[in-house]
Amino acid sequence: MSNQPDEDVQRISTSRQHTALAHPLRQRLLFALSARPSTISRLAAQLGVNKGRVSHHLGVLGEAGLVQDAGTRTVRGGTEKYYRRSAERLLVAEPQAEGTAALFGAVAQELDRSPTGHLLTLRHIRLSPARAAKLAKALAALVDEAEEDPEGEPVHGLLVTLYRQAGT
Repeated sequence: MSNQPDEDVQRISTSRQHTALAHPLRQRLLFALSARPSTISRLAAQLGVNKGRVSHHLGVLGEAGLVQDAGTRTVRGGTEKYYRRSAERLLVAEPQAEGTAALFGAVAQELDRSPTGHLLTLRHIRLSPARAAKLAKALAALVDEAEEDPEGEPVHGLLVTLYRQAGT
């Protein structure tokens, strides 16, 4: 069970939200915004894409209610606009294939750009329904209870899934 307050969880249920999640760059923007609010320029540099693409995809995420304005700041005579995620966590109760494919595509791009080594393991194991449920609960607890280091430390991605293979 998650220790996160409900206001930190956004439930994904509308077709607009599912459509917004069906693009790897939009997934990566949400990853990047999980650390802290950011500007279009900073996001473009961090993700290695141009500012126009970032602006377009932030607009799609904003229309879906997944990203919102986080204020502005005046710098050197100009104004920087900041964006933030609407919630710390997203809950997709009924995942759609396009969103899942985009998520895995985004993770693959993040792994490719990672400045350090990474762990990527896929294992298929036989489990009774009861043991699968127990493992799922333990994995969820491990993720929910992971303690973060203070601001300034590198951000690491963590993707955990347990699924039953079709036809088994």
